[in-house]
Amino acid sequence: MKTLKSTPARYGTAILIAFAALYVRYLLGPLLGTRNPFETVWLAVALCSWYCGLGPSLLATLGCVLGVEYFFLQPVHSFRIYDRHELYSIVCFLIFSAAIIALGEANRRASASRDRAEARRKAAKDELERRVVERTAELQDKNEKLRKQTGMVRELSARLLQLQDEERRRLARELHDSVGQLLAAIAMNVSKAEREKGKLSAMAANAVEESCMLVQQAAAEIRTMSHLLHPPLLEEMGLESAVRWFVDGFVQRSNIDVKIAISSGFNRLSRDLELAIFRIVQECLTNVHRHSASKTARISLSQRNAWIECDIRDDGKGIPPEKQLALSTSGSLGVGLRGMRERVSQLGGVLRIQSDASGTTVTVALPIKRTIPAPAENRAASATVAGAS
Repeated sequence: MKTLKSTPARYGTAILIAFAALYVRYLLGPLLGTRNPFETVWLAVALCSWYCGLGPSLLATLGCVLGVEYFFLQPVHSFRIYDRHELYSIVCFLIFSAAIIALGEANRRASASRDRAEARRKAAKDELERRVVERTAELQDKNEKLRKQTGMVRELSARLLQLQDEERRRLARELHDSVGQLLAAIAMNVSKAEREKGKLSAMAANAVEESCMLVQQAAAEIRTMSHLLHPPLLEEMGLESAVRWFVDGFVQRSNIDVKIAISSGFNRLSRDLELAIFRIVQECLTNVHRHSASKTARISLSQRNAWIECDIRDDGKGIPPEKQLALSTSGSLGVGLRGMRERVSQLGGVLRIQSDASGTTVTVALPIKRTIPAPAENRAASATVAGAS
């Protein structure tokens, strides 16, 4: 129920309704005569109670009573009441009008209460929507900042890995070119002394012979360390030869039986891909040696469509549950595993680690972005190395 808002409008409307009801009763006079003088003013009271409120309704009711008494009750044009029935009619009209006004006022107040509740609900909804919009904008801003920070961290991580690889390459070159050459010179000098050890005492001769062995051992260690830091085969002959060379040395040092399965037609890859896969194989075999207590390991390399897949498995005791939880939730990881994950992520690949009491499987899938055709002599050398292995 919609009540008029303006007070003059409510009172003015009530007066107009009362006059209209009395005029309609006047027009119906020839038809109704003097009977039922309140026939039309009931509607006026109902309309006023519906649209105009309490005060205007009472005013309209009073106006209707006076109008009916003056114009339609005998004697007309007089406010005197000579008939007891007329008094009863007026009293009944006032009683029923009061009831109608009371019901209308109750309904009007209930409607006003509902309107206020609706207004409060709408205001609360608008406020909630405003807060949601603000919170959404705030979250979007934070997400954007987080994405930027994540991108910066990834760029920094990629740069650190690149610097690490460059530093390894530089150290490998320094070890080979400087320390290796010095050891070679020392070995030449010791060999000269060894050829004339017959002129030396038995103790001196033994020291010369032992020094010669130690120099050879140190040269071998330096050469191995240099190759592990950055294997020259990786750039010269490709991933397959470098992995086979590393596995051969790993088997000799660790006494772990490692089997390699490489799919036929394995082609050269981009430098980043070959280096990433070689480092992943390196890290996985190091973890097998340090943590798994496995006596065997298997490596498989394959190219399928536009992807290269590397699979490293062992038969060890598996990764502890708390470590697996950290792996699955990106929690605290070791440097090696974190480096593996970053390398794979930067190349757009997928890293999966499955582990239980029967062993651990590390699977890496990387998209092949571009290939490097291997020269004929490199392919022939690679085939020779593979056959020898």
